[in-house]
Amino acid sequence: MGSDSIHEHVGAGVQGRLTRGRVAADTLVRQSGLKARCYTFILATLCALLISTIVSAQTSHESRDWPIYGGAPENQHYSPLTQINKSNIKQLQVAWTYDTEETGGLQTSPIVVNGVLYGISPTQKIFAVDAATGKLKWKFDSGVVGTQPDRGLAYWSSSDNNSANNVNKDRRIIVGVMNFVYELDAETGQPIASFGDHGRIDLRENLGRDAATAFVVMTSPAVVYKDLFIVGGREPETLPAPPGDIRAYDVRTGKLRWSFHTIPHPGEFGYETWPKDAWQKSGAANNWAGMTVDPKTGILYAPTGSAAFDFYGADRVGDDLFADCELALNAETGQRIWHFQGVKHDLWDRDFPSPPTLATVKRNGKQIAAVAQTTKQGFVYLFDRSTGEPLFPIEYRKYPHSDLPGEVAAEEQPLPVKPAPYARQLLTEDLLTNRTPEAHQWALEQFRTFRSEGQFVPLSTKKTTVIFPGFDGGAEWGGSAFDPDSGILYVNSNDIAWAAELAENTGDQLSGRGIYQSQCTICHRDDMKGSPPLYPSLVGVGNRLTQEAIRITIQKGRGRMPAFPNLTVSEIDALLSYVSEGENKELSSSQPAPPLMRYRFSGYTRFLDPDGYPAVAPPWGTLNAINLNTGEYAWKIPLGEYPELAAKGLTNTGTENYGGPIVTAGGLLFIGATNYDKKFRAFDKSTGELLWETTLPFAGNATPVTYEIDGRQYVVIAAGGGKDLRSKSGGVYVAFALPR
Repeated sequence: MGSDSIHEHVGAGVQGRLTRGRVAADTLVRQSGLKARCYTFILATLCALLISTIVSAQTSHESRDWPIYGGAPENQHYSPLTQINKSNIKQLQVAWTYDTEETGGLQTSPIVVNGVLYGISPTQKIFAVDAATGKLKWKFDSGVVGTQPDRGLAYWSSSDNNSANNVNKDRRIIVGVMNFVYELDAETGQPIASFGDHGRIDLRENLGRDAATAFVVMTSPAVVYKDLFIVGGREPETLPAPPGDIRAYDVRTGKLRWSFHTIPHPGEFGYETWPKDAWQKSGAANNWAGMTVDPKTGILYAPTGSAAFDFYGADRVGDDLFADCELALNAETGQRIWHFQGVKHDLWDRDFPSPPTLATVKRNGKQIAAVAQTTKQGFVYLFDRSTGEPLFPIEYRKYPHSDLPGEVAAEEQPLPVKPAPYARQLLTEDLLTNRTPEAHQWALEQFRTFRSEGQFVPLSTKKTTVIFPGFDGGAEWGGSAFDPDSGILYVNSNDIAWAAELAENTGDQLSGRGIYQSQCTICHRDDMKGSPPLYPSLVGVGNRLTQEAIRITIQKGRGRMPAFPNLTVSEIDALLSYVSEGENKELSSSQPAPPLMRYRFSGYTRFLDPDGYPAVAPPWGTLNAINLNTGEYAWKIPLGEYPELAAKGLTNTGTENYGGPIVTAGGLLFIGATNYDKKFRAFDKSTGELLWETTLPFAGNATPVTYEIDGRQYVVIAAGGGKDLRSKSGGVYVAFALPR
């Protein structure tokens, strides 16, 4: 291979190394007095060694990049890079920043391919920057109005293994913007005209429902397998909602290749676990959290969420397969291989919250390919990847019946015996806050009016039920990290209580109040006070926003709030009058009434004390290291602080946290996630010792990434905040590296 050919294949940086090798050979010949004929031998030897190194580096190129959500197909959030390590972590400093100059918050984990970082702005504009400098290369604005949390992108190239070292190859970015999936040229950011309808497809189509009134958006990135990309989507948690089909599309054309019906059709496996017409009327059971595909076996692992309506299921009596399942599907065909249902007939919105992690564990001296799935309740399930056989025992226990007419709660539910839960399971008086005597007394009085009996207690209209850990976990969408060297799984967890109850609907659904009760109370509560920081209060919203701004938010959605395309103009007008002016307009009786369940969820409510802090004792958020070989904990620490409490001496409380960790061969675990202190931290992965921290411009409610360019390792996190309504939100990507 001549030097020109080498340069073509491995780039200018490698050519420079060859030049330095030739100079070294010249020097050696001169200094040693060797004959010229030895020069050729020396140079050939040096070149052979260098080319061997280059080939080795090329085969591990993806491990130096971060080309896939989760780092690699196994979704381990792991990097073999070691330049940044325990001995030098304190020298880490900002290398560059990229400010989107937008507000609204970020949850995105970017990807890095061939020295280019691809990310998403708070308003879902897609961009590419030089991953070594942060300099903008291109930006794509779809023009689609509306924003939803967008947690990542996918990359595909026409080459094998997604390496895409040849710039002439077809290289595409696959990304969701609201209900559309776009494919963009990775070099220019322009839509691929031959894909779908001028560069995009509409996820509302091919679901067997009216696309114009359906709401489905991508919050987690697609997974790529060969020439397919596979997606789920976020859907409403109230009716009407479309079915949560998992779908695979041709990556070149956008044509639908297969669908897996999570609400089975007649004749399909699981059909008998629903009422016979559920496939036409029920909704959700959707994969919103993302998926993981094993490229070696072609098995797709897809966790699913609850069916709509989340908290009352008299219209879906039965176990409701494939809601709340870990699904193993043939990625090529969509055929079911195995499944495990974590919650039967879910009445608590206990979705599997993140893509599973593929791990190799040791059992009885053997290596077993496993899949690990975290849960909102605070448990880790571990299965044999091929068969679905549990690798730790799972116990099925009986739980209380529902006292609501028409509701039939499942007789029993499963929970793993091991590992022990990483979040507390039963709230008792001794676990109430002692932050101040006044806060404790208030919490005690409230608690004594609650029903607190642990997991799987059906909600009631008679008494408020404690959900502990709360509806946002335990674990959440940030996912877990796995260290293949030690077999340790790292998962951050929320550990605060929520309170919930149901209320009987009034029957006046043909009015502004009726529409509010059927569509809005689930997040904003009956009293419109919401549950900050996640669900804002609507009290006085008419004084803060214009009627048109409220209308657009209802029609298009914003942040965690879904759109409501099912509502007619007159229904939106009535809803507007009710939320902004308190006027309960009646609709014409000739109009079809919107769907109305007999009971409604009266609103997500955190159990907070009068000062706005969790009414339970710390820790309120934790970081956990679990050995998957043994099921035992390596360590467990609080994660996060409230700065104002820390200033008064109340430190290490932990806080709610959103976004996951990454782990490296350099002995480090990086995580942002914490809502209130805006910190980005690095821990010793073996002990949990805090080694380094810095304050971000906004909270880093996202999972970081790490990669190497020209011999320099970078760590990047998207800092946007948005979870703490007391603080401003933004959209800044911050890169860290060691000093040059």
